[in-house]
Amino acid sequence: MRTETPNIVLKTDKLSIGYRKKGISQVVASDIDIEIKEGELIAVIGVNGAGKSTLLRTLSGIQPGLSGEVFISDKKISKIDPSELSKNISLVLTEQLISKNLSVLELVALGRQPYTNWIGRLNRTDLKKVMHAIKLVDIEEIRNKKCHELSDGQFQKALIARALAQDTSLIILDEPTTHLDLFHKAYVLKLLQQLSRETKKAILFASHEINLALQLCDKMLILKNKKALYGQPVDLIQSDSFKDLFPSHLIHFDKESSSFKIK
Repeated sequence: MRTETPNIVLKTDKLSIGYRKKGISQVVASDIDIEIKEGELIAVIGVNGAGKSTLLRTLSGIQPGLSGEVFISDKKISKIDPSELSKNISLVLTEQLISKNLSVLELVALGRQPYTNWIGRLNRTDLKKVMHAIKLVDIEEIRNKKCHELSDGQFQKALIARALAQDTSLIILDEPTTHLDLFHKAYVLKLLQQLSRETKKAILFASHEINLALQLCDKMLILKNKKALYGQPVDLIQSDSFKDLFPSHLIHFDKESSSFKIK
C-alpha cells in the first residue's frame, strides 16, 4: 500500500537569528536547518537567553533573520505579504494584548480576521470554523464567559482555539504553559499533541517543560551555544544533545530515565 509523505510546512536554510543595532549584528544562533511537517508537534528548548522567543519571532515573520532563509510551503517568508502570511501561520504569544472583557466566543472569533470582510462580519463558514475550534479544545461550556472570568488554563485553551479557528497549516506558541500548575502544564501539552494528530496541523512551541516535551513531542529543537540541534527525542538523547544544557553541578540528564534530575 502506498503511503503519502507528509507535506513540509516550514523549513529553514542556514538561518541565523539575532539582532542588528547600528549596523552591528548580534548573533543569537546560527546555521539552523530544520524541516517541520504537517501533523508534527515540536518543542523549542534552551536556557533563558538561548534565543527561543527570537527564533519563534523569526519563523513567524515578525522579526527578520540575520542571514539564511525561512520557507513557508516552499515560499520565502520574506516574499509573503503579511495578510497572506496570517493565513499560513497562527501565533500565540505569552503575553496577549487582548481585552479581557471579550467573551470566549468573541476571542476565538478573532482568529477569522484574515478572512473576514472589511467590517469583520463572520459568514457561515467563519462561524463553522469558530465552533469547530471551540469543540476541539473542549471549551463549549465556557464559550459565553468573559475572559476575565477564566482561570489561566481556561484562557490558554481559548487562545489555542483562536489559533485553530485561524485555520493555518502552522501554529506557533511561545511558552503556552506559563503560569500553569503541573497538571495543567501536562494537560495543555497533551492537548497540543492530540490536536496535531487530529488536525494534521504542525504545532511548534517554546517551553521550559523539557521532561514533558521529551514524552510528547515528535521532534525537538535545542538551542545551545549559539547552535541548533534538531531531531527526534530518542536520537537527541543518544547523541548526548541534552548534556551540559544546564550547569552540571546542580542538574544532569539521566539517559536511563530520559529526564533531567537534580544532583
